[in-house]
Amino acid sequence: MISSIRKSFNENFTFARYNAFLERIKSKFPGSIEFRLAETPVFIDKGFKEKMLSTCESIIDLIIDPNFKSLTSNSIPKEFDIPSENNHSNFIAFDFGICTNEEGELVPQLVEMQGFASLFAFQVWHDEIFKEQFEIPDRFSPYLSGLNKESYLKLLKEIITDDCPIESVVLLELLPEEQKTKVDFYFTKEYIGIEIVCLTSLIKEGKQLYYLKEGKKIQIKRIFNRIIFDELSHQSLAIQEKGKILIEELEVEWVPHPNWFYRISKYTLPFIKHPYVPETTFLNKAIIDPSTLGDYVLKPLFSFAGQGVVIDLTPEDIAAVKDPQNWILQRKVIYANVIKTPNEPSKAEIRIFYFWPKGAERPIATCNLARISKGKMIGVRYNADKDWVGGSIAYFED
Repeated sequence: MISSIRKSFNENFTFARYNAFLERIKSKFPGSIEFRLAETPVFIDKGFKEKMLSTCESIIDLIIDPNFKSLTSNSIPKEFDIPSENNHSNFIAFDFGICTNEEGELVPQLVEMQGFASLFAFQVWHDEIFKEQFEIPDRFSPYLSGLNKESYLKLLKEIITDDCPIESVVLLELLPEEQKTKVDFYFTKEYIGIEIVCLTSLIKEGKQLYYLKEGKKIQIKRIFNRIIFDELSHQSLAIQEKGKILIEELEVEWVPHPNWFYRISKYTLPFIKHPYVPETTFLNKAIIDPSTLGDYVLKPLFSFAGQGVVIDLTPEDIAAVKDPQNWILQRKVIYANVIKTPNEPSKAEIRIFYFWPKGAERPIATCNLARISKGKMIGVRYNADKDWVGGSIAYFED
């Protein structure tokens, strides 16, 4: 996005340096990175950064409104309504596409958001190795709100542990060794010190949960949640049955509480009116003009990783939906071919991390990840056999 920096980066790029970058970034936990890492970071100028952050702050105004829980009361599937919900999500992620408007200007467009955790720990390492292997200008940082590596990790640890004994705090996931994001779990353990625990290994006694560490049974008092509960319904009956213990009253604290995954999600988008948030409507409330369907995408509310999204929409797609209250129509955005590469240009999406410090009135922006694409959508399935695509990080101009 900053032509002089892009030109300099591309001129100094070699595949030998990229391969050295890959070797170093994979060296810490060999075999744990199961997604493609892009050849380049994304450089974001000050003006574009401020547009994204001001949009986030406007949405946070809605989230902290006393009526927000009432507004999102129908967002949580009954089978995944977890007891002991707290007053706010400890973490929020905002996904922005780098797009062009009708005047051809680069603008952010919010495509999704989550009241859920992301690759918070891995991005610290990602930044370190990019800076080690490539020249990153001094006035650019992946961190926000005046944070650096040390203060960012300190805040992350404070939020996850809340002064709880470290052995009583766990990262909980479903079959963590099988997850494509498992590298982040390993770095979370490395930086924060908490154990990674699989749902299937939980021990429940009354209202208390335990896990085994070196043969010793340890009570779990705080859960850093990485389970996407929608995924449970696609598992074996044995795992689904095990998952039911999480829906019971338990003497544990959640970070973040699972209900916020649904409250702050695609479900929230129809309630937001902002120039950098595409027009979004619940399908059951949409006034549909078949001649304009090409201007919209159809998204299921209860899915993740882009599953079920219909891009080239037809009247038949609309007619096939049996539960329109669980779908949204979102106006298409035009991703800009913003990153010059040795061949065709790439598109990019930026995820801004927000953390909610204990006792604070609202969350603060902290760090980010980027995803780079040459396909119709951001994601592996749309970028097979492409280069200069994949997971990355954005560097923001101070």
